[in-house]
Amino acid sequence: MNYRHAFHAGNFADCMKHALLVWLLRALAAKEKPFRVLDTHAGIGHYDLAASEAERTGEWRRGIGRLLDIAEGPLADYVGLVRQAGAPATYPGSPALVRALLRPQDHLLACELHPEDHATLRALFRRDPQVAVHHRDGWEALKALTPFPEKRGLVLVDPPFEQEGEFDRLAQGIALVSHRFRAAIQACWYPIKHRAPVRAFHTALRESGVRDLVAAELWLREPTDPQRLNGCGLLVANPPWRFEEQGGAILAALLDRLGEGEPGQGWAMTRIAEE
Repeated sequence: MNYRHAFHAGNFADCMKHALLVWLLRALAAKEKPFRVLDTHAGIGHYDLAASEAERTGEWRRGIGRLLDIAEGPLADYVGLVRQAGAPATYPGSPALVRALLRPQDHLLACELHPEDHATLRALFRRDPQVAVHHRDGWEALKALTPFPEKRGLVLVDPPFEQEGEFDRLAQGIALVSHRFRAAIQACWYPIKHRAPVRAFHTALRESGVRDLVAAELWLREPTDPQRLNGCGLLVANPPWRFEEQGGAILAALLDRLGEGEPGQGWAMTRIAEE
């Protein structure tokens, strides 16, 4: 409840997560049938990069600030959407990016538990018939709001990781949705500070019996400091065709722009469980 993403909006982790999210949404939209998106930890939708919170950390300058001149290549689609949303003055959070890619037949369910952030998000979409904003716990929403009536869609899980047990909750949530809604694409963000928690998370997923899992990871330095966000991952369940190939190109392009040459920086696209 204390986490406020305004301090971190547009940082390297947002760039990684959102560039892959845009690709996944484009893949869903390749078929005419409607889809639905559930964003379990939605935030406020748009972030003012000139506000005191963003300026205090300056993280966006080492993230989206280094990408805004891109007009071609694997990052062009994502960066173009960010520019349309008003960058560098404003950075679009996940619900804003999702909304920009919905077709008339598609819908977004956005959940936010923080009362002030929920009020801001509700005001943003108050007259939008394609978006429903819920004041509810994102973990509880995984069971309450799945499966979707459209029979296809994407579940985005982006917890703040400020409480103990978030990796366990994430593994349990992935297994729950996979059991309830096998056709759903799941995109689940996680931090990489040091390797042990990530290895345990991947092991738990393998042992859960969930099939067709791929971990996309980007790290800017060797992940050995448990007090520092050294990298991040996006665990994708039921990835669309060519995600590993084209998602890898996105990760490589991000590292080329955001990496600072520190020892151990890199990216990986790893299959955790076969189809």
